[in-house]
Amino acid sequence: MTFRFSASRPFALASLAVLGAAAIPLPASAQAKEAAALASHVAIYDLRLATSRGKRALESVRGRIVYDFSGNPCEGYALQFRQVSALDTGEGRMVMSDLRSTTWEDADGKSFRFNSENFMDEKLNESADGRAERGSNGVVVQLAKPRAKKLEVGEVVFPTAHMRKILDAARAGQRLFETPVFDGSESGEKVYQSLAVIGPAIAPDQKKPTDAAADKAELAGLARWPVTISYFDKAGRRGEGEQTPVYAISFEMYENGVSRALRLDYGDFVVDGVMTSLELRDSKPCR
Repeated sequence: MTFRFSASRPFALASLAVLGAAAIPLPASAQAKEAAALASHVAIYDLRLATSRGKRALESVRGRIVYDFSGNPCEGYALQFRQVSALDTGEGRMVMSDLRSTTWEDADGKSFRFNSENFMDEKLNESADGRAERGSNGVVVQLAKPRAKKLEVGEVVFPTAHMRKILDAARAGQRLFETPVFDGSESGEKVYQSLAVIGPAIAPDQKKPTDAAADKAELAGLARWPVTISYFDKAGRRGEGEQTPVYAISFEMYENGVSRALRLDYGDFVVDGVMTSLELRDSKPCR
């Protein structure tokens, strides 16, 4: 799961508009077919301000995320994402942010398509539309919006592949996983260096979730892991001391890819997300 939120730039990772090619099947490798199944699901998270500090301190944040994920290891994965937030600056002004994003990613991690629009106070603030293809020399991005442009972003992973790799690392008992990620953010030109810190597995009979939406029979027998992912500016200068992440997200991730107990840390303020609704859907089986 990749979430981002900002009053000045669009969420991406994520997430992450209509994806017209979401139903186009592509052949998957044997490795993709053997990968653990990710659950097709719609999750809704209510957002509230947890803490606020620094120069961009806020009085309150209220909002909602709708996260609609579907697909299988043969035909690829589609994500429709929307985040609407109201930010009280404490200066008598309420800022409304509305991010709408759609992505599609093939199961082999070779092709990625993205389309996003970010509205501020009901006015379009930023948009991105493009596709990324993996070749022998890395990933090449072809942008259609905000302007036609072609760029090389090197060896990166796409969002769903990133989540699958973190799950694989968690199952293997790894505590750290680091990789560069491209998700179409920052007008489709940004690459983030990500560092995932994975906690010990939480067995199904331990630490029962408090959010009612997690009380699903489909989740009852699944282990989950506490995960914190920090995102760093890959273009940032190295070798000058410890680099501060652009933002970080913490959550509990079930082995089928469903996440709960979100915490989004943007440095100056922290937002908590409680899963208030979860609909698990049957995924189309591979042929």
